[in-house]
Parts: sequence; structure tokens; C-alpha cells
Amino acid sequence: MNYRHSFHAGNSADVVKHCLLIALVRALQQKDSALTLIDTHAGCGLYDLDGEEARRTGECAGGVLRAFADANPLLNDYRAAVQAVNVGQSVNLGEHAGSGPQLYPGSPRILAQLLRPQDFLILNEKHAQDVYALRGAMRDTPAAVHERDAYELWLALLPPRTPRGVVVVDPPYEQTDERARITATLAAAHRKWAHGVTVIWYPLKDRATHRRWKEKLHKLGIPKLLVVEHWLYDADQPGIYNGAGLFIVNPPYAFTEGLPPLLEALRATLAPEGHRGEITADWLGD
Repeated sequence: MNYRHSFHAGNSADVVKHCLLIALVRALQQKDSALTLIDTHAGCGLYDLDGEEARRTGECAGGVLRAFADANPLLNDYRAAVQAVNVGQSVNLGEHAGSGPQLYPGSPRILAQLLRPQDFLILNEKHAQDVYALRGAMRDTPAAVHERDAYELWLALLPPRTPRGVVVVDPPYEQTDERARITATLAAAHRKWAHGVTVIWYPLKDRATHRRWKEKLHKLGIPKLLVVEHWLYDADQPGIYNGAGLFIVNPPYAFTEGLPPLLEALRATLAPEGHRGEITADWLGD
């Protein structure tokens, strides 16, 4: 499988992932000490929603376009992050029906917007074509860009030079052993950096597969591992994408405290027609 995120940019999974990343980093920045932000699977950094790939799937209609059509103020930070890469273009759907953002920021561009002077951003992508695009997308930012194996880099950079940090792991799941590599690397990373914050994105296709993976992660014995699950449909749709989620290791209290209303806003905004959908946050093992 050759995964290309340009087909999926701005979909419902991106909206949830990026809303939560923004909230998480802002919660950590309530303290002045420096942060190192590491994105192990950075992708291209910036995506054209008017491009052939995005138009072919139309997935942004169920994601970022819904977020811009919704007036809920809890999504303001997310909308502002998307607007920031669309300078000079109107992306207010309320005033310009049918319009929308042309460009969509991947996690690297969103994380770059959140940097304070004392913070650092390290990006990694192993596919040469995507690395070239990533360097272009990040040329006006202070980000360092690497072209290495994601799991090797994840361990090599821990612990970071700053007192605190966040590792974002967002693989394409195109390899059959992706979940096994994540589990093994997370175990090793936690031994090296037990207090670090780690965010792992994953797709949801069926509950049985996901339940088995959670059982394996539970056996790692990581004390604070939050599981956020966003199921789009009221019942599983066999063989198709049913939603996505995040594993978050060591989320700060300020983040978890403000999570319930944000999750409800996302559920309501992203629920497909005829479905209520479900989004939950629970500690692994509860």
C-alpha cells in the first residue's frame, strides 16, 4: 500500500488530531520552560485541497469544511491555524457559502505556528519526494527537517535537550507490522523518557483489532496513557474507515480538564448525516 496523505488532507481525522494537538501544546505552554516538538512522520507539511488528489476523494467536505461551517468557538484555534496558511483568501463559510480553504496545514505547519522563542521543532520524513515538499513548506520556519527511519529517530532524539517535549507519531499504517513497531518503540522510549508526552495517531476500522492493540499497550505498564476514540458511525461499517483516535502518554492536567467540551464540539461538528457518532477519552486500563 502506498499511502498519500494528499488524498485525505483535511478529513475528519485531521480535524480531531489537529484540534487536540493545538490544545495539548497550549496546555504545556502554560509553563515557561522550553519544549521540543518532534514529528516522526511529518509528510509534506502543506496540502492543496483544490488539487487532483484531494478532489478525487472529497474527504475534506466531511472534515475541515464542516469545521469552518460550524460557529462553535471551541474550534476557533483550529480554524485560525488553517486560516494562517490561507492568507489573502476568504475561508469564512458563513459569509461566502461554498468557499473554503485552498491549503491545508499538516501537523508540521500547525506545530510551527505554536512555537515560542524558547521552543524547538524537529520534523522527520523518510520518503524523498515528501521530504523535498516538506522542506519547501517549512522554509519560512525554524524547523529542523530530517530524512530518517521514523522509529530510529524517535529513540535517537530522546530525551530531548529541553526539559519537556512532545513526540507526535502519525504513521500511514501501510506496513503490516506498523502497530508492532509502535508498541516496541514506545516501550523503549518510555524507558528512556518516562515523563515525556507522546501522541500516537491511528485509524479505526474495526473494534476487535483496536481492542487487541490496546491490550498489548496496556501490558507495557505505562501509568498515564489516555485513549481518545472518534467513531464516525453509530455502528461499525465493515471494511471501511470508521474513524480515528489518539493515544496520549502523560497528557497534562490542563489538557485533560478541558477535553470533554472540545470532544463534544468535535463529535457534533463531524457526525455524518444520519449518525450521532461517538468520541470518548478514557485512561487505558480503566
